[in-house]
Amino acid sequence: MNKLVNKLHKNNTLVDPFNRHITYLRLSVTDRCDLRCTYCMPEKMSFLNKKEVLTFEEMYKICSSFIKVGIKKIRITGGEPLVRKGIMNLFEMLNPHLSNDLDELTLTTNGTQLYKYASQLFTHGVRRINVSLDTLDPKKFKLITRIGNLEDVLTGIEAAKDANLKVKINCVALKNINENEIDKFINWCIKNNFDLTFIETMPMGDIGNENRLNHFLSLDDLKKDITQRYNLEDISFSTGGPARYSKISGSDIKLGFITPLSHNFCSSCNRVRIDATGVMHQCLGQSNSFDFRKILRDPLSTKNDLLENIKNSINQKPEKHSFAYDFSKENIKGQINRHMSLTGG
Repeated sequence: MNKLVNKLHKNNTLVDPFNRHITYLRLSVTDRCDLRCTYCMPEKMSFLNKKEVLTFEEMYKICSSFIKVGIKKIRITGGEPLVRKGIMNLFEMLNPHLSNDLDELTLTTNGTQLYKYASQLFTHGVRRINVSLDTLDPKKFKLITRIGNLEDVLTGIEAAKDANLKVKINCVALKNINENEIDKFINWCIKNNFDLTFIETMPMGDIGNENRLNHFLSLDDLKKDITQRYNLEDISFSTGGPARYSKISGSDIKLGFITPLSHNFCSSCNRVRIDATGVMHQCLGQSNSFDFRKILRDPLSTKNDLLENIKNSINQKPEKHSFAYDFSKENIKGQINRHMSLTGG
């Protein structure tokens, strides 16, 4: 390992070439999902075969190695992580780290399976979750997800509340689809004490005949519209992710905005992603990657091999993503071919 890498990784910390401390790992446990959201994937989606996907033992091995070199927060993602058979086994395996060297183990879910697993998640150390939900209208929910039932998600959210899980709602802002529900979302979240984050749609993966440009909604414009009816105060709160938060006067909830296109947030990036096949993506919006599955399945590899490759791969993390919408030319710049369901949300 060269002098630069030695310098960057002393004291069990991961620091990339731009002096960003990497403390957050997002692990996708499956590319499969029980919904087919129009902005995420085509209706007839091809999924990975079982042999391509890491086992839970392999996932635990790589997570524990990342923890050894300074990762403090792990988010389990997908696809929809709760459709992976035996998923609670992974949470159970990771749980002991929470009393030692891991600050948080959490989850992003579409909520359809929460009614089955909410109490088990709490038992295994999860204390807060993100639920992806883009509409409170049953008909519109079916339109966006193609095959989903809104009632399943709402039932799951209630189960999460009953299990004492802190719920944050993630909503992809979609022009001409849910932009007329913004106040309804805010008021519903205030009533239920859910923090709420709006997200700009990102150009990841082929979504068939859908055109993301038709539904891109700038959160700059959305926030200006919201401030006409709500008193917002920007705050410095952070959960370790890319959202920028505001407080809504008269309520206890935080309103977040994730703006990869309107405002590049890469300067404060503290995370890397590992997809369900064991490939680490140093940046969501770049092609930089490293295949850990080869190491995990090589009978001659050692723990030190895994640790050294983690450190070296962090040194390849790019400065920023290249996502951009060019409305004048009606095209998308920096589009990434891999789907978010594989990369991990």
